[in-house]
Amino acid sequence: MMPDPAFAEWMRAVQVRMEAALDGFLPSDTEAPAQLHAAMRYAVLDGGKRVRPLLAFAAGAVFEAPEAALARAAAAVEMIHAYSLVHDDMPCMDDDALRRGKPTVHVQFGEATALLAGDALQSQAFLVLAEGSDAVDPARRVAMLRLLADASGSRGMCGGQAIDLASVGLTLTLPQLEQMHRLKTGALLRVSVMLGALCGKTLTPTEEAALNDYAAAVGLAFQVVDDVLDATADSGTLGKTAGKDAADNKPTYVSMLGLEQSQALARKLRDDAHKALAPFGDRAHLLRELANLIVQRKA
Repeated sequence: MMPDPAFAEWMRAVQVRMEAALDGFLPSDTEAPAQLHAAMRYAVLDGGKRVRPLLAFAAGAVFEAPEAALARAAAAVEMIHAYSLVHDDMPCMDDDALRRGKPTVHVQFGEATALLAGDALQSQAFLVLAEGSDAVDPARRVAMLRLLADASGSRGMCGGQAIDLASVGLTLTLPQLEQMHRLKTGALLRVSVMLGALCGKTLTPTEEAALNDYAAAVGLAFQVVDDVLDATADSGTLGKTAGKDAADNKPTYVSMLGLEQSQALARKLRDDAHKALAPFGDRAHLLRELANLIVQRKA
């Protein structure tokens, strides 16, 4: 299934818009401490598919959210994501030397600077979101900050990473594996959707539940496909070290279900995501296309 040309054009436009927004929201590498700022910019700019910003913009489109507010919310989530990659790649965690087709931050700048760059990106994310826009009222902005904090903390992304590190060499049940990935990967994908929607309006309980169901499905599908690609693609295609999960004896969907069943699960999760969007009708066509993209991606 090829993406709709109009969707592909929209996606490219968002990616270009986000590169410019992130460039503006990050400190200049001519400002002291220049080395730290250079490492922050290296970690964020000129790389990645920008899946989280795309989800934020697509959700915002459902509720006619203003672009300036969406760019700010999406940049905040992308900075959290980038900081997590910087820390995940360090020797004390996954110990990887390649990310987005270039040396990881600790390889390029040293471990101490990489650690500080991740810390600073986390702070910068909340600063960017807190400064906000007149288009988003202060009470809703506070709610958005709380959502991002929850998604990135011990009950979200960091908690999932802790479970992942503790699970090396262990045999997990399928529910345990799912819970780990709903936190490690799914939490930031979910908050991307929710922040994008909240840039447009305060959600009704029905709208929030539908978006939650969608985000849960695409978040898990993203990780299932990641596991498939880790087992089937090469490092040049992925832009990171292929086969590392198996080499590190990490539990994955492929190791637990096998390749074919993992691919079937990803397709089922895509269908679940589509069903969750039924209350929004045609307004959610961008979110549907993103669910397709997440499952069909090759890198």
